[in-house]
Amino acid sequence: MIELARSQGASDLHLESGLPAAIRVRGTLRTVGEPVSAKTLAEAARTIIGSSHWDEFVARRSFDLSKTITGVRCRINVLHTARGVGFAIRLLSTFQATTENLNLHPDLKKLVQPSNGLLLISGPTGSGKSSTMAALLQEINLSEARHIVTIESPIEYVFRPRRSFIRQREVGRDTPSFEQALLDSLREDPDVLMVGEMRDPETMRLTLNAAETGHLVMTTVHSSTSAEALQRVVGAFPSEIQNAVAAQLADALVGVVAQRLRFRPDLNIRVPECEILIPTHAVRSFIRNRDFFKIPQVMETGAEHGIWTFARYQGWLAKRTTWHLPNSADEAPDNEPAEQPVSHGPAPLPTGYMKPDVEPQRTLGSERTPAKSAGPIDIEPIEGGLGELLKKLG
Repeated sequence: MIELARSQGASDLHLESGLPAAIRVRGTLRTVGEPVSAKTLAEAARTIIGSSHWDEFVARRSFDLSKTITGVRCRINVLHTARGVGFAIRLLSTFQATTENLNLHPDLKKLVQPSNGLLLISGPTGSGKSSTMAALLQEINLSEARHIVTIESPIEYVFRPRRSFIRQREVGRDTPSFEQALLDSLREDPDVLMVGEMRDPETMRLTLNAAETGHLVMTTVHSSTSAEALQRVVGAFPSEIQNAVAAQLADALVGVVAQRLRFRPDLNIRVPECEILIPTHAVRSFIRNRDFFKIPQVMETGAEHGIWTFARYQGWLAKRTTWHLPNSADEAPDNEPAEQPVSHGPAPLPTGYMKPDVEPQRTLGSERTPAKSAGPIDIEPIEGGLGELLKKLG
């Protein structure tokens, strides 16, 4: 089914007991094939989740994971419904995510140049926030020697180190919660922190604290505009401390990117449209005073500061003549390898954060270079996590 969805260019695959599979292609949902039986989906769920986590699924009635299936990296949510077991599967992009490959404006690269501060990526569900954030991390990875720590639930894009040293932690497998991972990260000497999503006030508080203590922190918020994203962060806290949170946010902010996807029939792809907010003195003042409704006025006249409204960005897209097409003939596929066995020896440390010695497959940052004699730097997450590793070492 995943192979079928990929061949159709789908971004999502939905499976429900007694119903045909549904795929989302360029934002439109349609069904394919015959109805899928409840028994088939239940057996598939038990196989994918595994016996070690099956009791957790039974208790919670849902389970999140990421997995490579038939060469496609997938983010999977297994859920219990009135019909039985269902799947919501996001098929992740099959090419390395960079700002050029995603057809993003080059100005976005400037947002990851600071050494500390908070960068918010906002947009509705399915607007490409994770891909944009992965592309910005990849820009750092390709150009600077920084220590990057990602905290995700689950891990979507698997990175290989180029110039940066990258650690990826999955909530539920490598750490019990976003909060614990953020507390741990402050003792792990990171330069860049990526928090998959700020879901609650405690995660937001720790994320803001990390941005204030000398780290560049990137995270996502569900909102349709930049001003709404800032308002949502402040509004998540109790009213008695919102003034203090607004002041903290105003001081720490590096930028806000609000994103949505629009289908271009002439290119046969969906192109991201962005609103980019740069915190000028006026913007910081409005945030500090919680006058979020005044921010759109500043954005209209802030082009000289690198601020982009949706209308201005659409004008740039209309004038653009060169595009990256994922299905173009010269596209080198980025296929991820099959699940790797557990290594009993330590992985070699990349000297000076140089490129890995073996060509990576289907992971961010791969380049078509011949393999050398040294061993690979493998940071592929190991299925089963620490418990599985301890069993094999035992």
